[in-house]
Amino acid sequence: MVESFPAIRRVESSSIETVSYDHETRRLYLRFIGSGKAYVYYDVPSSVFDELMRAESKGGFVNTMIKGSYDYRRL
Repeated sequence: MVESFPAIRRVESSSIETVSYDHETRRLYLRFIGSGKAYVYYDVPSSVFDELMRAESKGGFVNTMIKGSYDYRRL
């Protein structure tokens, strides 16, 4: 199955290269710098995505608020 992606946003971060969010499916897509690995996180509320985009440290936010809180899969 091929996933369709919402708009991809480059972000200012030392660990995250791009972020995408699908409001309809509540899926958050992240691609990490260095490894280039990409993940989709499921059932992420739009409020959490908004907080991520406002966070001074996006990598820190992902580590504390997203990893371990939402089901995910590597793409």
